[in-house]
Amino acid sequence: MPTWPSSLPQSPLVSGFAETPPMTSLRTEMDQGPAKVRQRTTAGIRKLQMSFNMTKAQIATLDTFYNTTISGGALKFDFTHPRTASTVSVRIVNPPSYAPINGEYYSVGLELEQLP
Repeated sequence: MPTWPSSLPQSPLVSGFAETPPMTSLRTEMDQGPAKVRQRTTAGIRKLQMSFNMTKAQIATLDTFYNTTISGGALKFDFTHPRTASTVSVRIVNPPSYAPINGEYYSVGLELEQLP
């Protein structure tokens, strides 16, 4: 299985990190009274949003990794979870976004889904 390239930053910026636990229950509103809730699955997808500061060379590496190694986000890869420091399998949900910081550095946004 592919892994996150070692030449790219290994930890996201603290200010750009957000994690959403999986939604594993199903909620059904009733005509009267409280909603009914039941567990739909025991394995859900955890959402991870993060940002990195990268150089132009690192962005070129990320582009190659995204477009070629993981086939435009179709394949999963191993990544070190920023909070738990454990190796998890993830996929990139949307293509990376790039915003210039200055002439050399860019802010890179990624949305990942941690697979069960």
